[in-house]
Amino acid sequence: MAIVQGIREKVHLPIYDSLSVEPRKQLRDAESSSTLKFFVDVQKKTKLETNLQSASLLPHYNTFEARAMRVVISDLPPEFPDDVDIKITGKLDEGVTQTDVLTTNVLQAMDLLKEAKDAESGTTSVLIDEAGDEVDEPLGKELTLSVSDIETALEEQKIGPPKEQVSRNNGAGTIIGKLIYNTVTTLYVGEKIMIQMPTWFFPAGAGPYSEAGHNTTHGEPSPTATFRFAEPIFIDKQQNFRVEIEVPNTDTLKEIQKIYGPMNLWVVLDGYMTRDVQ
Repeated sequence: MAIVQGIREKVHLPIYDSLSVEPRKQLRDAESSSTLKFFVDVQKKTKLETNLQSASLLPHYNTFEARAMRVVISDLPPEFPDDVDIKITGKLDEGVTQTDVLTTNVLQAMDLLKEAKDAESGTTSVLIDEAGDEVDEPLGKELTLSVSDIETALEEQKIGPPKEQVSRNNGAGTIIGKLIYNTVTTLYVGEKIMIQMPTWFFPAGAGPYSEAGHNTTHGEPSPTATFRFAEPIFIDKQQNFRVEIEVPNTDTLKEIQKIYGPMNLWVVLDGYMTRDVQ
């Protein structure tokens, strides 16, 4: 459509960008550094992931008046890979001299953990050969695995999920809590810091809600329950801007990088876009 010269319109048009972790992949596969950057890389992303067309820039010669900022984190069930090996040390029957280490994949390890938790004895068992691979009866020796054996293996190896995904909604906390309480979010316009606060300062104002406590959200799921800037932040035409979410603690970073997808982490700048009338 043709642009009407000399006339501009002001519309309520939030801008957003996201970091996506694919199913059966870890956060470290999507971003290996301690800083998650938004509005910087927008290529090859879907409309679900971003509505920007150019990295760090507004469309055309538009200007933007940011009134609020939100951080939205999805809380989807994780999917674990069946092609990534993990080793679990168990207990063989007395007198058996072969290896007591099972080599399996992450998905099978999670299934074994569920079996052990459901059993009254708190254990499960598999048959393994001398190389530690699972085999059918009567080719292998019985290896007994306790809940502690499996959880320790998942915790100590970087390809294991974090405890929040091992014991979902069972006192271990949630992925949302782990992210918002251990990160710092910064908005840059140009190279100037406009606001910098722990991520819990920027409620999502979106997401499912359950009075039964089976869902966790980053704040009340209402668009009005978000952080608003005391004064609007103005982004001029062709001016660079970005948002960074940083994990300052090294040990926490290692745990966060173990998160399995599917997961989306959005940053939304809510406000008014001034653009040419078409």
